Amino acid sequence: MATIKDVAKEAGVSVATVSRVINKSPKASKSAIDAVSTAMRKLGYRPNANARALVSRSTNTLGVLVGDVSDPFFGSMVKSIDGVARNNGKHILIGNGYHDADTERDAIELLINSRCESLVIHSKGLSNEELIAYAKEVPGLVLINRYIPEIAEKCIALDNHKGSYLATEYLIRHGHQHIGYVCSNHQIEDAEQRKAGYQEALKAHGLHQPESYIEYGSPDEQGGEQAMTNLLAKNLPITAIAAYNDYMAAGSLSILEENGIQAPENMSLIGFDDGLIAKYLHPKLTTIRYPIQMMAEHAAQLSLKLANKNQPIEPEKTDTDTHMFIPTLVRRLSVDKVKS
Repeated sequence: MATIKDVAKEAGVSVATVSRVINKSPKASKSAIDAVSTAMRKLGYRPNANARALVSRSTNTLGVLVGDVSDPFFGSMVKSIDGVARNNGKHILIGNGYHDADTERDAIELLINSRCESLVIHSKGLSNEELIAYAKEVPGLVLINRYIPEIAEKCIALDNHKGSYLATEYLIRHGHQHIGYVCSNHQIEDAEQRKAGYQEALKAHGLHQPESYIEYGSPDEQGGEQAMTNLLAKNLPITAIAAYNDYMAAGSLSILEENGIQAPENMSLIGFDDGLIAKYLHPKLTTIRYPIQMMAEHAAQLSLKLANKNQPIEPEKTDTDTHMFIPTLVRRLSVDKVKS
């Protein structure tokens, strides 16, 4: 395998000149660039990324931790981050955490060891204390979809409680008093916050429903099917369902159809996230919009800015003071007034 010394010998220049060409130094002359580039192609030499980083002090890489990159939610998040990275001459390196503390820790360590100066982290498994320690170690670390008061300036989050409150209140305003909830069984703050928002909305309107009105499942279509099946088996006088996310809502809708229960005529249904699936269900799903693309862009911009305050960054597309995003209601066709 060719080395940098081989390239220097082939090009008839010094090793320092080859290094300047590789790292795109303005001190490299056009003739040197041409000679070194020709020698590299001839010898099949590829610069070592870590060696380049030692010279430039940057790998031009933005690290991203997601729950599961195969999830469309995280796909949208990664695409938005990648857009910001490319606009600023960066590339992204992605790790999956699967909401597991050990897996998240291993992925973050790999990103740091890969010399990622900017990190956008979606972590649900690690403790606040461990994430605070990482934030102190890496100035360019930004958390997305999580709020930790001690590092609030590095957190880009959504008010999940308010979103679920809006969803439940919307059903109440349509006359529904017996409202079930299809909840994620993942032990993460999103699930607790959204369930709490549902319960708070009921309480605020004088509705007191037992725990039996809540069923749990994995936060996907299969989990929605399981939770909806269990709710129907209880034979409760439910006229509307609020779901943890659009995928659980889709699974719930499937079970309703299989049991001859028409939505929204006989059962209203509202989701959360406003993912791509929401507008292609039948009926089109009323839901709560989670502005993940906007949040991801904001997080990436902030991460790059924190990593190198002296480097010019493309203007942010959101208010620079915005760290807590507010969900909004998206009205479609899956909610109707309760039948008297």
